[in-house]
Amino acid sequence: MKVVVLAGGTSTERDVSLSTGTMIYKALKSKGHQVIILDVYLGYEGDINNIFEIDKDWTANIGAIKEDNPDISQIKTLRKDNPDCFFGPNVIDLCSKSDIVFIALHGENGEDGKIQAAFDLMGIKYTGTDYTSSALAMDKAISKELFSYYKIPTPSGIHVKKGEEYVWNLYPCVVKVCNGGSSVGVSIANSCSEMEHALENAFSYGNEVIIEQYIRGREFSVGVIDGTSLPIIEIAPLISFYDYKNKYQAGSTIETCPADLNEDITAQMQKIAEDVYKALRIKTYARMDFMLNDKNEVFCLEANTLPGMTPMSLLPQEARAIGMDFATLCEKIIEISIKKYTIN
Repeated sequence: MKVVVLAGGTSTERDVSLSTGTMIYKALKSKGHQVIILDVYLGYEGDINNIFEIDKDWTANIGAIKEDNPDISQIKTLRKDNPDCFFGPNVIDLCSKSDIVFIALHGENGEDGKIQAAFDLMGIKYTGTDYTSSALAMDKAISKELFSYYKIPTPSGIHVKKGEEYVWNLYPCVVKVCNGGSSVGVSIANSCSEMEHALENAFSYGNEVIIEQYIRGREFSVGVIDGTSLPIIEIAPLISFYDYKNKYQAGSTIETCPADLNEDITAQMQKIAEDVYKALRIKTYARMDFMLNDKNEVFCLEANTLPGMTPMSLLPQEARAIGMDFATLCEKIIEISIKKYTIN
């Protein structure tokens, strides 16, 4: 099968995406597929004729994830043709030549449904869910409204736009970007003064934020593939909360899968994950994040429609717990994704 792994882009999660793409590329190559990996923004300026038959390592120039967010303005200086266009040179042509595009993008312009909608218009097949569910899951304000409608337990909170007046008196609380990911722009505020700094930080990444109740307790994640939950994984950062650094720097977090939970809580959390999958109209696969407080109450924080597939990512660990190695997981995602185009 000819596969384009699409990574990189212009979001704050660019580095994570490149690491995700690298792992997927190597896994599919190991299974005998004809695979190339493209940075969706920088593209490829060489000869694209018979490109899938070329024997080379397409990941040679991709680096590791850094502790800090990538400098997107510096990345944009590398584009000489049309820096305002999201698709780099030859990206659309190469995606059109593939049997399927494995979307390894994260964050803005990758996980929010825009690229999925563009590919739908162009007749390009891709992995993961469609543009509607991508947009619903990416917008945390809409997600929380749907959670409320479908009676999915989630922390109470408010949606605030930049410059808008708001009332919030519950501390500690969590402040996060409405359309962000990888915990970029997320802060925990314990007072009004800390809230000001948290809002300033969040608004530097977007014009809309969520302020929500802080749930003190244990953190978990549940992957769902084709509507069925995987084993639960517990995430225990050694310092602070599960922020950008703790997610992607080795040794920052203890992860346990399957999580040490009793059968009732396990079943409840997995059922809620599947309910979220249905409520947000997700297809193929996703990962839901949870908190469990000291009263054993479960709260769903959000859904990730393009969960990370880095060496430290959660979904591959959950799949491994049921005997599915990483390469098989990647093929499974392709197999399920193709069903989107065969079901009338």
